[in-house]
Amino acid sequence: MALVDHRPAATSTATAVGSHDRAPEGDVSVPLSLPLEAHPSSVLTSSSVPSPQLNSTRANAAFVILARNSDVWEILKSIRGIEDRFNRKYHYPYVFLNDQPFDDDFKRHTSGIASGPCSYGLVPKEQWEEPQWIDEDKAAVERQKMADNKVIYGDSRTYRRMCRYQSWAVFQHDLLADYDYYWRIEPSVEFFCDIDYDPFMYMHENGKKYGWTVSLYEYEATIPTLWKTTKEFTDAHPEYLASPNMLGWITNDKGDYNRCHFWSNFEIGSLAFFRSEAYTKYFEHLDRAGGFSYERWGDAPVHSIAAALFLKPEEIHWFHECVLALSSTVLFVCCSSSTSV
Repeated sequence: MALVDHRPAATSTATAVGSHDRAPEGDVSVPLSLPLEAHPSSVLTSSSVPSPQLNSTRANAAFVILARNSDVWEILKSIRGIEDRFNRKYHYPYVFLNDQPFDDDFKRHTSGIASGPCSYGLVPKEQWEEPQWIDEDKAAVERQKMADNKVIYGDSRTYRRMCRYQSWAVFQHDLLADYDYYWRIEPSVEFFCDIDYDPFMYMHENGKKYGWTVSLYEYEATIPTLWKTTKEFTDAHPEYLASPNMLGWITNDKGDYNRCHFWSNFEIGSLAFFRSEAYTKYFEHLDRAGGFSYERWGDAPVHSIAAALFLKPEEIHWFHECVLALSSTVLFVCCSSSTSV
């Protein structure tokens, strides 16, 4: 069964600008801005912006941070920012994850500035490392090809492991088992605007399952077969497609993936969605195909494609009302509903 565009007609236009990673020197093929002309109005309209609220109730939610011990100073910068701009009023907990045990210094520094309780977890080896069906020799050859072609992180096995882990297994960690929502925090992000309401509660009260701030294009060289593999899955499982959905936002006039994705360095999501049968089966299909190792599939396009296909437009929310500034090594963003950067 072919993919069907169930997207309602759009009535709003907006623009967000970002960069998934700093482009390698000499790489001029990747656009750094993305027009969001295909968004349904239910996702983009500013009429849904919530009014400020006091901390009378909290959602069942946590910040999630995947980090190494060496990231401690960059992480402290991010925590300080989210505390100053938001969490000092709400005291949401933090869940820190690492493929190596966190050292005492990391725990002491991070727990010392967080207003909410902190938990520190180890990523299981079997979830972090490549699955047994991956041909390691083939993967090494493909990494070298990407390195020769100057594809960003093209030669990195660790980056691939991180993308694969963030695509699915992170949502299965025991420390997240009792939460309903997560907010992903990355090292060295800065928040330049006060957040005068609770995005977690907004998601909960309005039936939102995925929230984002910046959208942009993925590097084409990193995902040559991602869409082909996705279509194989949806052809076999049309029952998972939402109606309506946002297929029209992620495809071009030819029905091919246009590389649009929500930048997962900022995202607030429903853990129930990422643990759902549809998403789990989709990830398992991608994982078996080997693209996380043989290519360099990122968690951002995987999350975005899944949200666009398996969620209804009204279940996806654009947090455009001045929420996030991206990593200082990439771009600073501080937008209102009337501002394009």
